[in-house]
Amino acid sequence: MKFTRKASAQWKGSGKDGKGTVTTASNVLNKTPYSFHTRFENAAGTNPEELVGAAHAGCFAMQLSFLLNESGFTATTLDVSATITFEDGSIVLIVLNLEGHVPDISEKEFVQIATNAKEICPISKLLNTTIELNVNLS
Repeated sequence: MKFTRKASAQWKGSGKDGKGTVTTASNVLNKTPYSFHTRFENAAGTNPEELVGAAHAGCFAMQLSFLLNESGFTATTLDVSATITFEDGSIVLIVLNLEGHVPDISEKEFVQIATNAKEICPISKLLNTTIELNVNLS
């Protein structure tokens, strides 16, 4: 399967005092503001690291769902959060926290499948950083 997706960004002004917007072709993000202040000072708006975290959490959850199905399981719920650590101009760590509700699966098998999903998720493969996975089956 091959497809393309598109997103765009517009920036106006200097790095610290400027501001920009990001837009996705689906318009889920439509001129969503971002700036130095949203990136480094928690002002209202988004930032690149938050968007990477959302993409990674979503990709991992979907990949895990596919792998669970291949093993004969269907998740009731997979809650995934991604925490991005930015340090000295680089993303140095991503921690994926997984809370799963999967009927009839052992914890050992769930951890194995989740670990595989982390390794083969397209966003994981894209990123050049340490990725940790915390798994909780409930």
